[in-house]
Amino acid sequence: MSSKWNTAKDAHRQLNSLLKQSKTKIKRVTVTTLLLSTLIIPFGFIKEAEANVTFSKIYHIYANNNYIGAVSNPEAVEELLAKKEQQVSKKYVGLVVDAHSNIEIISEQVFEASANDAETLLKLEAELVVEADAHSLNVNGETIAYVENEEALEQVLKQLKLQYVTEDALEALNQPTTAQLPVLQDDETRIVEVSLSAEVNGEEAKVQPNEILKVEEAVQFLQTGMLEQQKYAIQSGDVLGSIAKEHGLTTAELIELNPGIDASTVLQIDQELNVTVNKPFITVKVVEEKFKVEAIDHAKIVEEDETMLKGEKVVKQEGADGKKEVTYLITTENGKRTERAVKDENIISEPSNRIVVVGTKVIPSRGTGTFTWPTNGGYISSHMGSRWGGFHRGIDIARPSNYTIKAADNGVVTFTGWDGTYGNKIVVNHNNGYETIYAHLSQIDVTVGQVVAQGSAIGVMGSTGNSTGTHLHFEVHENGSVVNPLSYLK
Repeated sequence: MSSKWNTAKDAHRQLNSLLKQSKTKIKRVTVTTLLLSTLIIPFGFIKEAEANVTFSKIYHIYANNNYIGAVSNPEAVEELLAKKEQQVSKKYVGLVVDAHSNIEIISEQVFEASANDAETLLKLEAELVVEADAHSLNVNGETIAYVENEEALEQVLKQLKLQYVTEDALEALNQPTTAQLPVLQDDETRIVEVSLSAEVNGEEAKVQPNEILKVEEAVQFLQTGMLEQQKYAIQSGDVLGSIAKEHGLTTAELIELNPGIDASTVLQIDQELNVTVNKPFITVKVVEEKFKVEAIDHAKIVEEDETMLKGEKVVKQEGADGKKEVTYLITTENGKRTERAVKDENIISEPSNRIVVVGTKVIPSRGTGTFTWPTNGGYISSHMGSRWGGFHRGIDIARPSNYTIKAADNGVVTFTGWDGTYGNKIVVNHNNGYETIYAHLSQIDVTVGQVVAQGSAIGVMGSTGNSTGTHLHFEVHENGSVVNPLSYLK
């Protein structure tokens, strides 16, 4: 940084030139003036007197367009500027600093020098502003910060992107290639785009050194809108809800600002929470391509059959899922998913529906009043009446074509299980004053509370309880009294 000292002989021409020149460079201008009160002396007389007159020279100092004072020795000004630059350079290592850019020196020839060097230099030091070469950081045309140089700006943008993608992925994306990309495997992803939400550029600038941000500071500033986050230290009695309300946040927003805590976290005294909502200047958009092999769910179809009893069901066709290949484009902004779209889809196999047939026929719980034969054929091996010194309360049926026992009429099962001499027994209430009993069964196929239809299977003939062989003991009760089944069977 060297001062440029310009000398002009014509004072009027030099002053007019100064008004037009930029005040960003140090100038030294010689202005010849005759201080002869208000007397106007003809130019020719001055010429004749020049040989006998001795002039002195002083230097007027301006800083940032403000007049500071005059000095007799301009080298003292240069020394002050160099000293200031040296001090600032030590504090801001690596920056190219300049104390000269806003200083202007205008020389003047006078009959008698009246400059106060010490006072002027003190005032100049107080007014002195040291600037450094920098590069502006512009977002959509607006300067929001400064960094050291163009390389630093490029590094800021790279580091901003690296907050959300790996360096390898970013480098791979930035390398031009004409080769076809490899086929993705199941559940594999690759980044296809990394971009910024705003246009970022910059240009050369001169600013005070303390305005220049380091790369990491500039990255945080772009991400959050601030250089430092506001912290809150937990006090006695604080809860998440009260802290959030005090800072204009919801509890969910406060939790999001502080990874590692949730609604059940026990807060500790003096624990610090971030309470600053980020307002980023720029968001980083990342688009990933993801390949997945997915199942195509098969449908479950229910068909009704009015000939089947309600509650019965039969699987007509087992179902099977299909298969498809899907390529998704997944978009995130600052790490949060904003979109998931299907780029491509290929069906490998179609699904096969599962078909279940269900019965709709409703079994009435009230009997018809007419009883059907409760076995598949057979004959009466013992009638109702006196037998072996006692009274036989029903009829015994033996030797049917098979051993299935059937309900004699519609009704509700009220008893199943073992009952002494009856062995395994079933009782059906027909809800019309009649009740039927089936005894000596080897197997019971109904439960208490179940509605049974006339002719439906309820068990298997056996020889349990007091029995001399495989047969069915069958009883009919009317309004609580035992009656002869043969009077009701058809």
